[in-house]
Amino acid sequence: MAIDNKTIGKFILDGIPPAPRGVPQIEVTFDINADGILNVTAKDMATGKSQNVRIEASSGLTEADIEKMINDAKTHEAEDKEKRKKIDIRNNADTSVFQAEKNLKDFGNKLDADDKAKIEAGIERVKEALKSEDTSEMESSTEALNQIWQTASAKMYQQASATGASSGGDSGAQAGPTSGENGGNSDGAVDAEYEVVNEDK
Repeated sequence: MAIDNKTIGKFILDGIPPAPRGVPQIEVTFDINADGILNVTAKDMATGKSQNVRIEASSGLTEADIEKMINDAKTHEAEDKEKRKKIDIRNNADTSVFQAEKNLKDFGNKLDADDKAKIEAGIERVKEALKSEDTSEMESSTEALNQIWQTASAKMYQQASATGASSGGDSGAQAGPTSGENGGNSDGAVDAEYEVVNEDK
């Protein structure tokens, strides 16, 4: 877990313009050479700004320190997995709330009042679970909120498709030529006059 890690270097990637959550994209590169020197580079993909730090082989960790950290990690492996699971569940719940609130802001006027109310109630349920630190409730409420949104969004797109199809059908009916227009019959044949010439005359 990050809390158990030992800091061997720090740097600050600044100069990045403010942006909504989830928008910034930071590329982090780790490069270690044969001498054990580690170079870490972070680059903001939008602005191109980057920072890096060079970690020498003598980072303050002795062989004994490294061995102890490895043994501690093995000893607490099961405990760390459980912690990680809880953190992932919490992060998923938090992300679902953020996304659902964003969807309401962007598409709220296109949702049925009943669906909108269900989404709002689902958001509040997840928020309460986050406050209570109840991992089981976080997981179930997040799943329920995602399902509510999927159902509501499917209905929204179906309604939009039906409206588009109706508009397209009306314009298509008016655009087609009428039977017999421009001298043509319904089967596409064109009427023409002709004369038989007797070549023996």
